[in-house]
Amino acid sequence: MTIIDPSQVPSRTGSNYPDCFKPVVAGREKKRLGDAAGIKNFGVNLTTLAPQSRSALRHWHTKQDEFIYVLSGELTLITDAGESILKSGQAAGFPAGEANGHCLYNHTNEIATYLEIGDRTPNDAGNYPDDDLVAIATEQGWQFTHKDGTPYSS
Repeated sequence: MTIIDPSQVPSRTGSNYPDCFKPVVAGREKKRLGDAAGIKNFGVNLTTLAPQSRSALRHWHTKQDEFIYVLSGELTLITDAGESILKSGQAAGFPAGEANGHCLYNHTNEIATYLEIGDRTPNDAGNYPDDDLVAIATEQGWQFTHKDGTPYSS
């Protein structure tokens, strides 16, 4: 058992997206609580979104389930069905293989904080319906290509 003080977990900002997509998530900050606890089968991130920031490009996973729980603030969940407002205490889940791209957008002038939880199933791929982007999980981390399979140069 490991007890974690989130204030002591280093924050990670930015993204491993190709450079042309990085500005979309410039206001996102993550603390990898699951890693700090030594958890290997799934990840837990304490994520903060600055006003007018996004969690990610709209995406869905082929193998990995995702779950989010809003701790503070208000977020707009964007999916194929449209937009829904999520407030503190609300949650949403995204089953693996369900081709319904999703992301969160902080449309307010206040910081929003949420937990994001996802499994670490091998051989996953991320699909981005709005962008010319595919992500493939490898042992070296996510590798990004154009939809035609051409790698991004950055």
